[in-house]
Amino acid sequence: MLTLALRAADGVAFKFGYLDLSARLIDLMRTAAQCAEDPLLVAAVAYVRTETFFASGDLGTAARALEHALDRVPLLDSAAAHASLGALHMRAAVVAGRAGKADRAADHLREARRAASVVPEGVYLGTAFGPDSLRIHELAVAVELREPTRIERAAGWLPPETLPAERRSHYFIDLARAQLMLGRHEDAYLCLLAARQAAPEHTRAHPQVRQTLSTLLRTHSAAGSGLIDLAAWARAR
Repeated sequence: MLTLALRAADGVAFKFGYLDLSARLIDLMRTAAQCAEDPLLVAAVAYVRTETFFASGDLGTAARALEHALDRVPLLDSAAAHASLGALHMRAAVVAGRAGKADRAADHLREARRAASVVPEGVYLGTAFGPDSLRIHELAVAVELREPTRIERAAGWLPPETLPAERRSHYFIDLARAQLMLGRHEDAYLCLLAARQAAPEHTRAHPQVRQTLSTLLRTHSAAGSGLIDLAAWARAR
């Protein structure tokens, strides 16, 4: 309970840019998880810890930390164990994609897909995992690797309402980045509106939302009132 309470606090701290506080909370999470003597809880903390490396840009350390965590997940035939492995592989795929390592990202996605095939979509120790969550991470990897074909394939799917709101908003935020990359500015704007509808506070605080809106404002000689209002709401310039 302490680990999950600290995770909730970290979620707020990280999203609002208090990165030093977030790192401290994650350290406390690691200690609490180790005291609980639950290896799956330790794996969940490793998943969260990656955000520290995303913030610092240290993708090499992030990849090594996730590989180490994967080696320590017990090989149990349970939904929670499969979900723990799958979630770590999803996270590792995004790290590899951001580092430009397409083959490594594909390997992690393949392992995540294997895990998702044997567990239902759900929230396991605070982390959403399952076939739908995997599709959202597949889009994230495609965006990081700038793969238009996979982006096109992902754009034809909508996350179900049964997914956690924040997870759904992630899909639309990444899809907005993809549409902007492909030069589809109106579609990017509509994706950001969908992200705001799914999870307003998460969308408003997300730095990639501000980056996308800033680019849309710069590339529109006569931005519409809807785009201007959305940018003002997200505090983008």
